[in-house]
Amino acid sequence: MTEMALFFAPLHDGPRPAVVARRVVAVLALLLSTLATAASCRSRSETSSPPSSAAVDRLPAALAGEPPARPRVVVLGDSLAAGYGLPAEEAFPALLQRKVDELGYDYEVVNMGVSGDTSAGGLSRADWALEGDVSVLVVALGGNDALRGLSPADMARNLGAIVDKARARSVAVLLCGMEAPSNFGASYTAEFRAAFGRLAREKRVALVPFLLDGVGGVAALNQADGIHPNAEGARRVADNVWAGLQPLLDATATR
Repeated sequence: MTEMALFFAPLHDGPRPAVVARRVVAVLALLLSTLATAASCRSRSETSSPPSSAAVDRLPAALAGEPPARPRVVVLGDSLAAGYGLPAEEAFPALLQRKVDELGYDYEVVNMGVSGDTSAGGLSRADWALEGDVSVLVVALGGNDALRGLSPADMARNLGAIVDKARARSVAVLLCGMEAPSNFGASYTAEFRAAFGRLAREKRVALVPFLLDGVGGVAALNQADGIHPNAEGARRVADNVWAGLQPLLDATATR
């Protein structure tokens, strides 16, 4: 069984010590890997700050200080958005840009995915991410909160604060849901899943129920780590997001 299958597969028929032990080891390995990635990417602060000059060099001109040519769709996420293990053009935000261009929408999709980011990290970057002519904010966070077993209530507060910041700027929001490892127990898994739907209802924002729908746990659609989508998996993820994004583009284009 792959690590991603362990991530999503539920336990049945009561506790089985050997299975539980293997799953705990797998989750611990994922946690250590995620923490190492986060530590190597950047140090975290609790206040919003722009990226380093080296990072700015890799950003679109619209975020590097030049006037944007067209309104932006910003994807605020973690390694799934950043396209871990993939060329930049195969990350799902880049694939969204292709859909935007092919269908004649006048938007620039900006990838603000940072590997290892949690909902708290996303909140610390939200003000900067929302600067300028942003029409839609895609919030694709929560996977690392789940891997670390962080509080679903705290995650929901962080995501809610991001949504509030966007709404205060009249920016439409698409919230992308995530799933938690079954190893943390049925109660945690259910609470984590429900947090996204409840938040979307309370804040009245669009929701993709599960970002990795049809991809999570499918070995053929993931890289060797069993966590991050491969090129075909990223295309499926882009399709999932596009189903929620296109109606928002239609609505914002006619405002």
